[in-house]
Amino acid sequence: MSKLSFGLYKKLYTIRRAEELIVEHYPEDEMKTPMHMSMGQEAIPVGVCQALTPEDQIFASYRSHAAFLAKTEDTDGFFGELYGKQTGTARGKAGSMHLAAPDQGHLCSSAIVASCIPLAVGAAFANKQRRNGKVCCVFFGDGALDEGVLWESLNVACVMKLPVLFVCEDNHFAVHTPTRMRQGYKSITDIIGRFDCNVFQEDTTDVEAIYRLALSALESIGKPAFLHLKCYRYLEHVGILEDFNAGYRSKLEFDAWYKRDCLAVQRKRLLADGYSEEDIISAEKLIDEQIANSIRQARAASFPKPEELYRGVFHETD
Repeated sequence: MSKLSFGLYKKLYTIRRAEELIVEHYPEDEMKTPMHMSMGQEAIPVGVCQALTPEDQIFASYRSHAAFLAKTEDTDGFFGELYGKQTGTARGKAGSMHLAAPDQGHLCSSAIVASCIPLAVGAAFANKQRRNGKVCCVFFGDGALDEGVLWESLNVACVMKLPVLFVCEDNHFAVHTPTRMRQGYKSITDIIGRFDCNVFQEDTTDVEAIYRLALSALESIGKPAFLHLKCYRYLEHVGILEDFNAGYRSKLEFDAWYKRDCLAVQRKRLLADGYSEEDIISAEKLIDEQIANSIRQARAASFPKPEELYRGVFHETD
């Protein structure tokens, strides 16, 4: 039996269950933040973050829940931030789209499309100058491929041979606009491959396949690496509902992706690997209790004091 396989499943389950409870509690209107849900895409940040070392750094887009929890496993700070409380990762001031935990290697998430990409390249440059061996990984959606700053950042990373891992979570849409209506080229990997950059591509919901692919990419990190990974978000672009009535995607497409749901794939592997149904359910119950406790703590915590608005604006020594 593989501890790695079980550990990956527990991370997937933690993210999925956390978001299921967001869906359940969000209508209560206590979480004062927009939600960009990660359901369906969890295997990418979990697999990639598993391949990174604890010292490596990540940046994420506004669809940040999965990346944050995959890197930190901090459900207390996560829900504290969603509820806007001082126990949150940014003392309640950042919300869902700006999650970060610098002490744990999650340097930044940003609500502006592609804006974390140059920051990640800058961090990779700092790591190379310091010779500290850290890799910087940046997650972004396929909408970021339409932004000039991606190409500028990729170019300079390749010229300077920076230790940066670009991870494109391609869910086929920029909000409601499909790839075919936005991109005047056939293959993003063909174009990226013309740079001095190692390119890897996969269309899978198997977290272990993504983990192995990320390990291969990290072995070549003497220069930048680019992972292009297909995925599918289950819920609307922003919010906790389905959006098939909007007409830009079909329920049939959803059903096809859901048949290979990342949790189901990994659960099936655990059972084939010798774990019992009781083993899995027991682990799930512990995670359920952890998340329920995180929500209770967040609700009971205090809101930040008004003067907290003035902290974190400029550099502070204390």
